[in-house]
Amino acid sequence: MSDFVQRVVESISRGEPLTPTDDRSRMRAVMNNLVLHLHPSKVAAPSIKLTYTWGLGGLAVLLSAVLVVTGVMLMFVYTPSPDTAYQNMQNLQTDIRFGQLIRNLHHWSGNAMIVVVVLHMLRVLFTNALHRPREFNWLLGLSLLLLTGAANFTGYLLPWDQRAYWAITVGVSLLQYVPVVGEGIGRFILGGPEVDATTLTNFYGLHVAVIPLMLFGIMSFHLWRTRKDGFSIPRRIGTVISEKVERVTTIPHLISREAVFALVMIAILLTWAALVDAPLEEAADPAHSPNPAKAAWYFMGIQELLLHFHPFFAAIVIPVLGLVGLVVLPYLEPDVDGEGIWFLSVKGRWLALLGTVMGVAGTVLLVLVDEYVLNLPELLPSLPTILSNGWIPLAWLLGLLWLYWELLRGLFRAYRSEARLSLFCLLLASFITLTVIGIAFRGEGMALVSPL
Repeated sequence: MSDFVQRVVESISRGEPLTPTDDRSRMRAVMNNLVLHLHPSKVAAPSIKLTYTWGLGGLAVLLSAVLVVTGVMLMFVYTPSPDTAYQNMQNLQTDIRFGQLIRNLHHWSGNAMIVVVVLHMLRVLFTNALHRPREFNWLLGLSLLLLTGAANFTGYLLPWDQRAYWAITVGVSLLQYVPVVGEGIGRFILGGPEVDATTLTNFYGLHVAVIPLMLFGIMSFHLWRTRKDGFSIPRRIGTVISEKVERVTTIPHLISREAVFALVMIAILLTWAALVDAPLEEAADPAHSPNPAKAAWYFMGIQELLLHFHPFFAAIVIPVLGLVGLVVLPYLEPDVDGEGIWFLSVKGRWLALLGTVMGVAGTVLLVLVDEYVLNLPELLPSLPTILSNGWIPLAWLLGLLWLYWELLRGLFRAYRSEARLSLFCLLLASFITLTVIGIAFRGEGMALVSPL
């Protein structure tokens, strides 16, 4: 606590009157101390440019605050019971003033936070700002992404409508493919063999208490590490990071920018929440499954994989390989001095674009081939499906990725860092394409259909 704030507190404790000037000064001092606990006193001027940070870290903090405020308000009118949960949702729509708006804000803020956290991590990766000394902070950011997904997943069930009930049923069913412990974990989360009242209570407790505490604890540590490690400094290709870079005070230079980002985001959220209602279908009916029964949109990429791979590989092996890759990524020594440079170099930008195009085109082609041309389990009936629909197609995919790596290193003479970034863009584009196909191009029986 600063000396000034301490003197003000002592004056209040002695009952001494404060003038309006004292009140304003006290408030200013308290706010300044709060801000400087979260930020360094000075930052490099280039590091706070809009085109470098896009304000994504601050927007994630803002969205988490909106979720807390709207979530607490919703708790006053919600009871986690199958007998009342759906009726509570209807009451928000018809009987409670601004109830639908508050629910809309909470729902869309949760979805937006997933997108913002992903974009924030991509910004860090694409500007090569994840290596020493920021490796551990990258892992903290990755854990925040996983917790954000978990928060959305547990909240998905709370409306207790058909969409939520069967999305959670599909999502949790993926756990049964985890060897040995999968079924036990699934029963523990559900509180039994299927989604029921116990599941709703478990998800409610996780959603309003356990996950938020973990989320805000790690977020606080993440912000502290960001302050300790320092902001990366943007620079142009061919330049070096100057020790004489201009530094400006956090107040008002950084705070004013964050305030503008916050106001724009709040305006967008309010407009969207006023125009687009959070989805609510008919009440959950365990006896009648919708066709198709789809997982939440952020799990649709994995659900799409289930249509092309053995469940063990689609639900466990491939996601775990992807997660391990993200964990290892900051510890791979770069061979290009590209910190602060978007996509490392001019060649890196073209190779990132190449990877994106190859990921989209290749994924669409492989999905069509698997859907209409090639059926490995039918071609290899003597083999168990874990081989014909698991190890064999995975080996082929890994082989294709290896050939792409050799193409980058040989034909394009890319540095390892440039090749890794291009390969990452390919895999990211592939997963996004699978997600879009699952959301928009799968109809009854999960058959491919036109979205029009």
